[in-house]
Amino acid sequence: MFAIIMKISIIFHSYSGITRGVAEKIQAACGGDLIEVKPKTPYNKITAYTTGSMRARREEADPVEPGEIDLASADLIVIGTPVWFWKTTPVTNGAINALRNGEGKKAVLFATCGSKAGETIPIMKKALARKGVTVIGEHVLTRRDIIEGKKVAEVVDAVKAAVGNP
Repeated sequence: MFAIIMKISIIFHSYSGITRGVAEKIQAACGGDLIEVKPKTPYNKITAYTTGSMRARREEADPVEPGEIDLASADLIVIGTPVWFWKTTPVTNGAINALRNGEGKKAVLFATCGSKAGETIPIMKKALARKGVTVIGEHVLTRRDIIEGKKVAEVVDAVKAAVGNP
Protein backbone atom coordinates (compact mmCIF):
# COMPACT_ATOMS: atom_id res chain seq x y z
CA MET A 1 0.00 0.00 0.00
CA PHE A 2 1.25 3.49 -0.75
CA ALA A 3 0.14 6.97 0.21
CA ILE A 4 -1.01 9.39 -2.42
CA ILE A 5 0.64 12.75 -1.97
CA MET A 6 -1.75 15.60 -2.54
CA LYS A 7 -0.32 18.88 -3.77
CA ILE A 8 -1.49 22.02 -2.00
CA SER A 9 -1.13 25.55 -3.40
CA ILE A 10 -1.36 28.17 -0.64
CA ILE A 11 -2.02 31.52 -2.30
CA PHE A 12 -2.12 34.66 -0.20
CA HIS A 13 -1.83 38.43 -0.08
CA SER A 14 -0.49 39.96 3.13
CA TYR A 15 -0.15 43.68 3.66
CA SER A 16 0.96 43.68 7.31
CA GLY A 17 2.29 40.14 7.65
CA ILE A 18 -0.67 38.68 9.56
CA THR A 19 -2.13 36.74 6.64
CA ARG A 20 1.38 35.56 5.70
CA GLY A 21 1.81 34.20 9.24
CA VAL A 22 -1.36 32.11 8.94
CA ALA A 23 -0.35 30.86 5.48
CA GLU A 24 3.06 29.83 6.84
CA LYS A 25 1.42 27.92 9.70
CA ILE A 26 -0.73 26.04 7.19
CA GLN A 27 2.34 25.20 5.10
CA ALA A 28 4.33 24.09 8.16
CA ALA A 29 1.55 21.72 9.21
CA CYS A 30 0.36 20.51 5.80
CA GLY A 31 3.14 21.11 3.29
CA GLY A 32 2.43 22.72 -0.05
CA ASP A 33 3.68 25.62 -2.10
CA LEU A 34 3.44 29.15 -0.70
CA ILE A 35 2.53 31.66 -3.38
CA GLU A 36 2.61 35.24 -2.13
CA VAL A 37 0.81 37.61 -4.45
CA LYS A 38 1.91 41.23 -4.47
CA PRO A 39 0.59 44.27 -6.29
CA LYS A 40 2.67 45.47 -9.23
CA THR A 41 2.40 48.92 -7.67
CA PRO A 42 2.96 48.49 -3.92
CA TYR A 43 0.78 50.18 -1.35
CA ASN A 44 2.15 52.29 1.48
CA LYS A 45 0.31 53.25 4.68
CA ILE A 46 -1.44 56.16 3.00
CA THR A 47 -2.33 54.52 -0.33
CA ALA A 48 -3.49 51.30 1.36
CA TYR A 49 -6.04 53.30 3.31
CA THR A 50 -7.07 55.69 0.54
CA THR A 51 -6.66 54.04 -2.86
CA GLY A 52 -6.60 50.41 -1.71
CA SER A 53 -9.66 50.62 0.49
CA MET A 54 -11.67 52.41 -2.18
CA ARG A 55 -10.68 49.81 -4.75
CA ALA A 56 -11.65 47.06 -2.28
CA ARG A 57 -15.07 48.65 -1.73
CA ARG A 58 -15.63 48.61 -5.50
CA GLU A 59 -14.36 44.99 -5.69
CA GLU A 60 -11.67 45.98 -8.17
CA ALA A 61 -8.59 43.91 -8.99
CA ASP A 62 -4.99 45.08 -8.99
CA PRO A 63 -2.41 43.92 -11.51
CA VAL A 64 -0.35 41.41 -9.53
CA GLU A 65 2.86 39.44 -9.45
CA PRO A 66 2.89 36.62 -10.31
CA GLY A 67 0.68 37.58 -13.22
CA GLU A 68 -0.44 33.99 -13.74
CA ILE A 69 -0.91 31.21 -11.19
CA ASP A 70 -1.14 27.78 -12.83
CA LEU A 71 -3.12 25.30 -10.72
CA ALA A 72 -2.85 22.35 -13.09
CA SER A 73 -0.79 20.29 -10.65
CA ALA A 74 -2.63 21.39 -7.48
CA ASP A 75 -5.06 19.06 -5.76
CA LEU A 76 -6.20 21.66 -3.23
CA ILE A 77 -6.08 25.45 -3.25
CA VAL A 78 -5.87 27.50 -0.07
CA ILE A 79 -6.44 31.24 -0.48
CA GLY A 80 -5.88 33.80 2.26
CA THR A 81 -6.63 37.51 2.27
CA PRO A 82 -6.69 40.43 4.65
CA VAL A 83 -10.01 42.28 4.86
CA TRP A 84 -10.13 45.89 3.69
CA PHE A 85 -13.42 47.72 4.25
CA TRP A 86 -15.19 44.38 4.82
CA LYS A 87 -14.13 43.06 1.40
CA THR A 88 -11.27 41.22 -0.27
CA THR A 89 -8.22 43.29 -1.12
CA PRO A 90 -7.73 44.37 -4.72
CA VAL A 91 -4.56 42.25 -4.68
CA THR A 92 -6.52 39.11 -3.74
CA ASN A 93 -9.05 39.91 -6.46
CA GLY A 94 -6.11 40.18 -8.87
CA ALA A 95 -4.74 36.85 -7.62
CA ILE A 96 -8.05 35.11 -8.29
CA ASN A 97 -8.12 36.67 -11.77
CA ALA A 98 -4.59 35.27 -12.31
CA LEU A 99 -5.63 31.67 -11.58
CA ARG A 100 -5.36 29.25 -14.48
CA ASN A 101 -6.45 25.59 -14.76
CA GLY A 102 -8.61 25.71 -11.64
CA GLU A 103 -11.63 23.97 -13.12
CA GLY A 104 -12.78 21.12 -10.89
CA LYS A 105 -10.40 22.06 -8.04
CA LYS A 106 -11.42 22.50 -4.41
CA ALA A 107 -10.48 25.42 -2.19
CA VAL A 108 -10.27 26.36 1.47
CA LEU A 109 -10.52 30.10 2.11
CA PHE A 110 -9.43 32.21 5.04
CA ALA A 111 -9.70 35.91 5.77
CA THR A 112 -7.85 37.83 8.48
CA CYS A 113 -9.47 40.90 9.98
CA GLY A 114 -9.72 43.17 12.98
CA SER A 115 -13.23 42.11 13.87
CA LYS A 116 -15.57 41.40 10.93
CA ALA A 117 -15.00 40.05 7.43
CA GLY A 118 -18.20 41.45 5.94
CA GLU A 119 -18.57 40.33 2.32
CA THR A 120 -15.02 39.00 1.95
CA ILE A 121 -15.74 35.27 1.79
CA PRO A 122 -18.82 35.57 -0.49
CA ILE A 123 -16.83 37.77 -2.90
CA MET A 124 -14.07 35.17 -3.08
CA LYS A 125 -16.54 32.29 -3.49
CA LYS A 126 -18.31 34.01 -6.36
CA ALA A 127 -15.06 34.82 -8.17
CA LEU A 128 -13.76 31.27 -7.68
CA ALA A 129 -17.03 29.75 -8.91
CA ARG A 130 -16.51 31.66 -12.18
CA LYS A 131 -13.13 29.87 -12.40
CA GLY A 132 -14.76 26.45 -11.82
CA VAL A 133 -13.36 26.14 -8.27
CA THR A 134 -15.55 24.72 -5.48
CA VAL A 135 -15.08 26.18 -2.02
CA ILE A 136 -15.15 23.46 0.66
CA GLY A 137 -14.02 25.51 3.65
CA GLU A 138 -14.47 29.10 4.82
CA HIS A 139 -12.67 30.62 7.80
CA VAL A 140 -12.62 34.11 9.26
CA LEU A 141 -9.82 34.87 11.71
CA THR A 142 -9.87 37.98 13.87
CA ARG A 143 -6.75 39.31 15.56
CA ARG A 144 -7.87 37.64 18.79
CA ASP A 145 -8.46 34.32 16.98
CA ILE A 146 -4.93 34.41 15.58
CA ILE A 147 -3.40 35.17 18.97
CA GLU A 148 -5.40 32.41 20.68
CA GLY A 149 -4.54 29.95 17.88
CA LYS A 150 -7.65 27.74 18.07
CA LYS A 151 -9.19 28.98 14.82
CA VAL A 152 -5.85 28.83 13.03
CA ALA A 153 -5.72 25.16 14.08
CA GLU A 154 -9.23 24.75 12.63
CA VAL A 155 -8.01 26.02 9.25
CA VAL A 156 -5.06 23.62 9.39
CA ASP A 157 -7.41 20.76 10.28
CA ALA A 158 -9.71 21.67 7.37
CA VAL A 159 -6.78 21.58 4.95
CA LYS A 160 -5.58 18.26 6.34
CA ALA A 161 -9.08 16.77 6.05
CA ALA A 162 -9.40 18.03 2.46
CA VAL A 163 -6.25 16.20 1.42
CA GLY A 164 -7.10 13.09 3.44
CA ASN A 165 -4.44 13.59 6.11
CA PRO A 166 -6.26 13.95 9.46
